[in-house]
Amino acid sequence: MQDKIGLDFDPDYLSGLGGETSIMCTAAAPAGPADKLDLLESLMRSLASADPAGLAEAEVARRLRILERVDALGAAIRGGLLAVFSAQDGCVADGQRTTRTWLVHCTRITKGQAGEHRAVQALAETHPVLQAALAEGHVLTKSVALQLARWTRGIPEEYRHEAEEILVAAARAGAGQRALAAICAEIRYRTAQPDPDDQNDKHLDRGVSLDTTFDGAGVVHGDLAPECAAMVQAVLDALSAPQGGGDLRTRPQRYHDALEEAMRRLLAADLLPKRAGQPVKALVHIYFAELVEMDPDSVLQDKWIAEYRAQWAAHRAASSVATGDGGAWLEGDAARAIACDAMAIPVVTGDIDTSAMDDLIGLCARYHQIRTSTPDPADLPGQAASQDASGSGDATIPAGLTGSAARHAEQAATVAEALAEMEQQILAKVLQVVSGPGGAASFLRRNLLGKGLNGPSLPLDVGQTDDIPVHLRRLVALRDQGCQYPGGCDQPAAGCEAHHVVHRADGGRTSLDNLKDYCWWHHHVVLHQLGWTLTAFPDGTSQVTSPAGKIIRSHSPP
Repeated sequence: MQDKIGLDFDPDYLSGLGGETSIMCTAAAPAGPADKLDLLESLMRSLASADPAGLAEAEVARRLRILERVDALGAAIRGGLLAVFSAQDGCVADGQRTTRTWLVHCTRITKGQAGEHRAVQALAETHPVLQAALAEGHVLTKSVALQLARWTRGIPEEYRHEAEEILVAAARAGAGQRALAAICAEIRYRTAQPDPDDQNDKHLDRGVSLDTTFDGAGVVHGDLAPECAAMVQAVLDALSAPQGGGDLRTRPQRYHDALEEAMRRLLAADLLPKRAGQPVKALVHIYFAELVEMDPDSVLQDKWIAEYRAQWAAHRAASSVATGDGGAWLEGDAARAIACDAMAIPVVTGDIDTSAMDDLIGLCARYHQIRTSTPDPADLPGQAASQDASGSGDATIPAGLTGSAARHAEQAATVAEALAEMEQQILAKVLQVVSGPGGAASFLRRNLLGKGLNGPSLPLDVGQTDDIPVHLRRLVALRDQGCQYPGGCDQPAAGCEAHHVVHRADGGRTSLDNLKDYCWWHHHVVLHQLGWTLTAFPDGTSQVTSPAGKIIRSHSPP
């Protein structure tokens, strides 16, 4: 006999699914929790695909209430699973340092959602009474359970269990949030003894976070201590007064402008401490194309080409320096306003034009062929031999020369003219792809930009060195924008170290191409202590391989 599963569906819901829907009411019972989760996912997917537009208002409200109970049950399940996962250090198997970072990068949720999941985990670990009430589904919603956990945090541990039982009993009897807050506050007052001598732990839950959205806007969240809140309130009130009757800004807009003004005054007062022994630095991002546009008649470009042709003619060796990796636009007035007192570090960047590279290689190959042989003038670009009116194909012979000597002299002149033309073409291509010390980008920057931005260039490859130069560290941080661990990491560039992809002991060079930013955990623990192997590919993607053979990629598998 198979076990039966009874599925209780509302007739209105069945009609809402449409006439073509069939439901099997008898099935084999799921063998275990994994099968039950699969069944749950299937049922939820079926519910999500149904159109609720035709439902009555009362039925919509009923289903919303049911979903809150389902959400509470799901939170109880998730909290228990996360508690076990953390106890097993399951995050390390994917190269992640904490359960929170694992949630962000391996389940693809936001940092805020990961924080909420961790709070649910704390319920399962340290608030068994609230966890049990949450698992009932109808006593506490997830948000209320988390709120009660925050409120009871200030109750001494020896009384917390009993306090939570009182709160859950009140909630089961129908007490609302206002009544629960009053009960909790009275319990805290009766049980918690103030310690006026210990001010360090008075506001342990304080904190401020500043995040940015994809378009650069800032989002501030925080819990301020009473003293801090009073000072912030005083500053915002003082600087947010309406500017006459025509000021149409809302109160939040005036508070925003007041905060900006306060920060501007603080920066102008030069009261901020230095970071790493240096004042605030501004990295100036300049596209190479911008520099070219600043030279509309190509006067400086022609001058540079002339100088470089002379060097090329003397040494007959091609010299290429790695180009930049891309960049951001420099906003003139806004950048100058914020960077007026900063140490400016110019960074000229540009994208590699692969088609220009192909053309450059072809031109160089043709140039080498012409230099090392005596080709038919008809094969030279734009240098076909002149033909007489009879079409005989004989080239025009300069006056004073006859026979083979004349033809040789004409051929030599044609070759020289073709070489000069191809040199010009090759160097014009180099302008699109080459930068670095002595390069075109450096030449234009030093001649077109003003004081502070026109210093000498620095090399991007310094070979075998014990230390990574500061300018290379800056470029790596500028390129990578944080930890480059393929499995994901939210550590910013300020918390990262430059890591040699090919170790120096194995002949790796200290160059921009051989350096990647990694946070301390992924650099020293995952790569060095745990023995994971990093592989970087020419297209910029990478992967790490654990000693057991597990592969984590920064990209989809091929």
